[in-house]
Amino acid sequence: MAKQTVAEQFVDILVRAGVRRLYGVVGDSLNPVVDAIRRNSAIDWIQVRHEETAAFAAGAEAQLTGSLAACAGSCGPGNLHLINGLFDAHRSMAPVLALASHIPSSEIGTTFFQETHPDRLFVECSHYSELISSTKQMPRVLQTAIQHAIGQSGVAVVSLPGDIAAEPAPEGAIEHALVTARPSVRPGDAELDALATMIDEADKVTLFCGSGTAGAHAEVMEFAERVKSPVGHALRGKEWIQYDNPYDVGMSGLLGYGAAYEATHECDLLILLGTDFPYNAFLPDDVKIVQVDVRPEHLGRRTTLDLAVWGDVRETLRGLIPKVRPKENRKFLDRMLKKHAEALEGVVKAYTRKVEKHTPIHPEFVASVLDEEAADDAVFTVDTGMCNVWAARYLTPNGRRRVIGSFSHGSMANALPQAIGAQFIDRRRQVVSMSGDGGFSMLMGDFLTLVQYDLPVKVVLFNNSSLGMVELEMLVSGLPSYGTTNQNPDFAAIARAAGAHGVRVEKPKQLRGALRDAFRHKGPALVDIVTDPNALAMPPKISAEMVSGFALSAGKMVLDGGVGRMLQMARSNLRNIPRP
Repeated sequence: MAKQTVAEQFVDILVRAGVRRLYGVVGDSLNPVVDAIRRNSAIDWIQVRHEETAAFAAGAEAQLTGSLAACAGSCGPGNLHLINGLFDAHRSMAPVLALASHIPSSEIGTTFFQETHPDRLFVECSHYSELISSTKQMPRVLQTAIQHAIGQSGVAVVSLPGDIAAEPAPEGAIEHALVTARPSVRPGDAELDALATMIDEADKVTLFCGSGTAGAHAEVMEFAERVKSPVGHALRGKEWIQYDNPYDVGMSGLLGYGAAYEATHECDLLILLGTDFPYNAFLPDDVKIVQVDVRPEHLGRRTTLDLAVWGDVRETLRGLIPKVRPKENRKFLDRMLKKHAEALEGVVKAYTRKVEKHTPIHPEFVASVLDEEAADDAVFTVDTGMCNVWAARYLTPNGRRRVIGSFSHGSMANALPQAIGAQFIDRRRQVVSMSGDGGFSMLMGDFLTLVQYDLPVKVVLFNNSSLGMVELEMLVSGLPSYGTTNQNPDFAAIARAAGAHGVRVEKPKQLRGALRDAFRHKGPALVDIVTDPNALAMPPKISAEMVSGFALSAGKMVLDGGVGRMLQMARSNLRNIPRP
């Protein structure tokens, strides 16, 4: 029996850790690993057109499954292309193992052809980044990397020279049992007692929720009812907390809407649940603040805290609820619910008049129809920029849909690559890439990956021939837009030429039928929708504050407009307010 190589051992350990796909682009230093995958039926090599796509796809898979995913790049320029997607995965707390293959080990340090130092390059976007310079380091380095990625919810990178990958694996090496799931973290009784006392002493409590509330919806709702608290959320908390929520007061931040800002500023006690919300300008500085987070390094780094609680949101609330006295007074909650409904009533009209006749098509109208036509369990991947606005305002969460994007890293071109990773998990589940023309064209080559693997991803392209969010940023800084216009082709024609379903939509009445046809199509599809480049570019009124940067009032004025079915939800919640 032939002796196992390091590459074969590497692949076997990935399989044991639950990895089923390795996304990447082949190259000479990667050849031993790719060949080992070819001969292993438990794992597939997914050939993409750009390594950045590989990293984004692996990050999306990890976010959706909660399990380890993997990507790879060949030596030098190949693995260097991974870095943007790895930054995104790391900041999204997605467990990803990246293989950065390396030049021949004897040439390292000689400025050899394609030489870089990946073990140094990836330090900032990983919990672990190490070079295997001897076969004797296997399998411990790889196992350690996997434990870092899973245990700390982020990226780990292993740099492996191609010649070492082809050598025989060391005999008698210890392969320990791999931990593939994170434990729950419960705060101590002293922290829970201190938090319970603060809550009992406060008349008005507000909850502000982030992605750390995943899996804790029931507990958050029970707690909100017990303390009569309005519940706001950050963008990454929307999918986990907004649905079936009679205490919802909307979202805060640059894309915010409703009464979330008021609820966080007019309370006596603000409790941040599982959020690393970065915009401290939107957080109050004159109320008591408590933060609950499973990542202790997140505690207190955005705002001054009166109490920091280290723990899972679900476990924390399970321990806290019995300790807190029920509140009877709903005045603050009901006032915030009314403010929320009034705020939505005011903005819903601004950009929805005559939308069914307006050309170029209002992007708000596109997002609203998309929300109605997409499946109840669809996965949406969302490009950074104005697509973030449309997703935040119009996609209706229900506990089954998923919405992922580059919400923490803020990279362009993320939606299509993330859709690839999402679709490989389950070909039967609807995956929709909400792409802007700028982001889509940046990594457009990987539309061919959809065709090559017959992945039924539906790309809904908001084509306004501009970098809309950048124009908005220039506007509120008092600058004329410059360098933001794109001269675009007929993207639908390109999709058809590639062998996919492609349709171009220029009139509102064509939209619903085009989306339905795309969703019925069994393979990849692209709907190229020509949208109004002026949408949200000019607010109804220009204030003096706009020339001094993205101030709160300016940002709210520019971004106010259209909230889809959230107005209906707010009205429903108002009807549920007890009458005296």
